[in-house]
Amino acid sequence: MRKVISIVLCLVVVLGLLAACNSSKKDEGGPIKIGIVNNPPAESGYREANVKDFEKVFTAANGYDAKYFYDKNNDEQLAAAKQFITDGVDYLLISAASTDGWDSVLNSAKEAGTQVFLFDRMINCSDSLYAAAVVSDMANQGDTAVAWLKGENLPQYNIIHIQGMMGSDAQIGRTRALDEAVKANDNWKYVVQQTASWDEAEAKKIVESAINSGEPFNVIYAENDGMAKGAAAALDEAGISHGVGKDVIVMGFDCNKWALRELLAGNWNYNGQCSPFQAAVIDGMIKKLEAGETLSQKKVISEEKGFDARTITQSDIDTYGLGD
Repeated sequence: MRKVISIVLCLVVVLGLLAACNSSKKDEGGPIKIGIVNNPPAESGYREANVKDFEKVFTAANGYDAKYFYDKNNDEQLAAAKQFITDGVDYLLISAASTDGWDSVLNSAKEAGTQVFLFDRMINCSDSLYAAAVVSDMANQGDTAVAWLKGENLPQYNIIHIQGMMGSDAQIGRTRALDEAVKANDNWKYVVQQTASWDEAEAKKIVESAINSGEPFNVIYAENDGMAKGAAAALDEAGISHGVGKDVIVMGFDCNKWALRELLAGNWNYNGQCSPFQAAVIDGMIKKLEAGETLSQKKVISEEKGFDARTITQSDIDTYGLGD
């Protein structure tokens, strides 16, 4: 009988310890464990600035044990996120390569008690599956760019549209407004609409192919600066003028300093801002949750604008430009 009682007592102690461990994954007084799933810094100048921002904020000195995973393949991101949850991170921060396919992972995080923050881009999921989202309004970026393009009042819009990674929030938002304008206006048409997946060299090939086809075009709408740079290089090699008052309008997104300098020089026409600086906001939110407070905002949207080559100033470049 005594043996049975001892066994029962041992089981009670073990179960109690397990419950205590599960009630808080973070060791008392230890660092906050976070897993960050992001796109690789080589993707673009924007992404390089975004990665640097997170690596600057989520440090041991700031109370974090941070692990990072970089890939622009959504399946690889999903696998990494699952592993972070298995590893017992307290918080999972995600900039998703694609808006779809995340429900299972986010539900697993919820069951494990892992708080999820979305950054940079949204995901198609219930807002009950994440603590907060600190993101850009990609649809507004597209609306702002297309409104600017409409304001150019061209007699005919023959457009080369170079898309980003298909299915990403940035691609969807920057594409939607242009698609709607092409459908709604008889004098707007696509000469080419093709993805270069954020890649400069692929964008150059797309424009080279369009030039070789002989079909006239007068607008290049590239969904990031790197692709706009590749497009402009193809125009230069073919001896086609571009920029303010020239043959082809060149539009990019992200506001790298080197790209804004192209606007200031009149070589490009428009650049849409996309702020990469979300880390400090998320850090503040995490610290609130750690202090037992509730978050006042579920979604924080970065304030962003578009820049016109005819009005941009050096001060704008110094204030809003990314990189060197």
